[in-house]
Amino acid sequence: MTLEFLEKKEKLRKLIDDYAVLGDEKKITEQMELFTPNITYKAFMGGIVVSEVSGKTNMEKEFIGHASLVKTYFTLNGQHEVQIDNDTAFGVSFAQIKMIREVDGKNVLTDYSVRYDDKYVFQNDKWLINYREGHFIIIEERLLTS
Repeated sequence: MTLEFLEKKEKLRKLIDDYAVLGDEKKITEQMELFTPNITYKAFMGGIVVSEVSGKTNMEKEFIGHASLVKTYFTLNGQHEVQIDNDTAFGVSFAQIKMIREVDGKNVLTDYSVRYDDKYVFQNDKWLINYREGHFIIIEERLLTS
């Protein structure tokens, strides 16, 4: 591995971590700066596409709508493997995402185990997500007692 490869890999990992941190903080407008203008995002549950959005403007509206329903997000990123080819890269990353929503006056925790399949591009001196698939592999929901 070259130093250049390791630097690119570190910048791509930071991109993934920034996505999680900004999402947890509900800084959706700032989070959109991590994507190309023509981003496509697909969400899969049980192997079925449950959501597909294209373009930063549409994605921002969708993310804001979703965030308005969530009291608290908490994301923990895991493995992140990348293949880099000059100014493009492909990556697979894993995350645990917890969301607390209020349902009938009670807090409900939904815990997601997610695998992201991404395509990244290097534009304007930074790495951006150009395509993302979120595969929600395990979903657990429970009432919080405290």
